[in-house]
Amino acid sequence: MRLRRRARGGAAPVAALLVATALAGCDDGPAPPRSSQDSSRPLDWGRCAAPEGGTAPGPGWRCATLDVPLDHAQPDGETIGIALIRRAATKKSERIGSMLFNFGGPGGSGVDILPRAADSYRELNTRYDLVGFDPRGVAASAGVRCRSDRDQETAYREVDMTPDTAAEEAAFVADGTDFGAGCERLSPAVLPHVGTTNAARDMDAIRRALGDGKLSYLGISYGTELGATYAHLFPETVGRVVLDAVVDPTADSVGHARNQATGFQRALDNYLKDRGQDPAAGTRRIADLLERLDAEPLPTASGRELNESLAVIGIVTPLYSKNDWPDLTAALDEAENSGRGDRLLRLADSYNGRDEEGRYETRSHSQRAISCADAKARPTAAEARASLPGFRALSPVFGPFLAWDTAGWCAGWPVEGEHDTPEASAPGAAPILVIGTTGDPATPYEGARRMADELGEGVGVMLTNKGEGHGSYGESACVTSLVDAYFLEGKVPADGRTCP
Repeated sequence: MRLRRRARGGAAPVAALLVATALAGCDDGPAPPRSSQDSSRPLDWGRCAAPEGGTAPGPGWRCATLDVPLDHAQPDGETIGIALIRRAATKKSERIGSMLFNFGGPGGSGVDILPRAADSYRELNTRYDLVGFDPRGVAASAGVRCRSDRDQETAYREVDMTPDTAAEEAAFVADGTDFGAGCERLSPAVLPHVGTTNAARDMDAIRRALGDGKLSYLGISYGTELGATYAHLFPETVGRVVLDAVVDPTADSVGHARNQATGFQRALDNYLKDRGQDPAAGTRRIADLLERLDAEPLPTASGRELNESLAVIGIVTPLYSKNDWPDLTAALDEAENSGRGDRLLRLADSYNGRDEEGRYETRSHSQRAISCADAKARPTAAEARASLPGFRALSPVFGPFLAWDTAGWCAGWPVEGEHDTPEASAPGAAPILVIGTTGDPATPYEGARRMADELGEGVGVMLTNKGEGHGSYGESACVTSLVDAYFLEGKVPADGRTCP
């Protein structure tokens, strides 16, 4: 289970946006592609239905579906529907246009997230229609599904994500292959077409359908990779674009794992220092706890056990936001001093999209399908094993988990990946604001500088946020004011600006 480039929704983290869309474990595949239709016709906006397991958004929201080619190389072939949601600008006389959002993952549902996050974008909503969408392969846009709730639960319980023996290693790789086979069985038509390049082409179709000459866009986490891909493909239609919590475009899948080992260890060190603890000693203590859990999981009130793999996920979850650090303190205290795993298991369940009845969301299915459609690399178990010393040096806590993930994530994947690293160069595009947070655990700060460089001279405008957490808009007053001025007034900050 990859440590995700977490989806976020504005000023406060939106719960359980790390994995999983609705309808987890449904053994029916997504809706099949439709016959080719005229995707240029006006959008039919209507009242929004409630998402699976959720509530319908308020009366100010309208929903529509845009038909796009399943295969953009065959524009007259079969189509799939891209789900959209919109709230109109509140000051119609001053309206600039539409603003499209992607909150990350990949696999986050914009149709679900945007209404819950919209208060954070109230100022932008004065002059922009706020528009969210489910990228292809996600939720209502032919969402990918790969396995049942029961199989998901079995994997979390029985598959050791840091295997120590040949048998554990074989089971780990077999589980990855089984996951991909499930995606192919349940989502055969859409699976070869869910990559980021296709999603960026869908974004341009959305822009045209909305009637906007230029794209205004706010991408967070994975949404920065999607936004940069759009800018590379369509530099002439880039309007005001902000990339926040930036994915490193120069890193391949193994490079991303190394980046995350660095980023999460950095966040853990900062957390420990904030608690008045020596980071090296605190890290050793937590690594020792994980080693004990590998041998003997902790009990919980639910009857389920907290094993090593679930504990790593539970420790990761509160590192995404400094506001959640007290939850990590309480969970570690319970595990270390009371011999109970309840709190860490609840954190892991939140991350994994598991509700109290044992139902799993499927964002993890979509995220894995999109990631493996993008990345060519398919590291072997032997390569992962050989990389362990280097990963442990980066992080004794997260390194082993991430090293093995490089082999398990796309093991035996039925679809070939598109590239080693995504192309982000966008010569001729309008200035794109790139925001990196120095304490970002999931998309470390260094990636933002590389993204600005890759976009090209005069295009990538770097803004540094000195702080903790994954994403800065709505968290930093300085960043928020600069982004608002950029979107609302066209004021581009000086390249290299720093927010304290």
